[in-house]
Amino acid sequence: MTMRSSILANIAAYLNHRLTLGELVDWAEMTLVEPDIPDHEDANLIMDILAYIGAADTRGFPLTWDILSDFVKRLGGTIRVVVETV
Repeated sequence: MTMRSSILANIAAYLNHRLTLGELVDWAEMTLVEPDIPDHEDANLIMDILAYIGAADTRGFPLTWDILSDFVKRLGGTIRVVVETV
């Protein structure tokens, strides 16, 4: 199912370098083909965010920190940054 939680999880994976940009874009594009959005979810919001992420491998749709943090906020999440030394 395409829910806010799955989008948030994929954004988090991208921000934490567990997914590449290409993998995130591929996931969004595949999800857009046959979205399974439950009735209780905001389908317009989910589709807008997925469409943007699906186009993020082009110049017109950069995944900047501001854009990603806005997506997270609109989906009801928060971002916390932890800087660690290695």
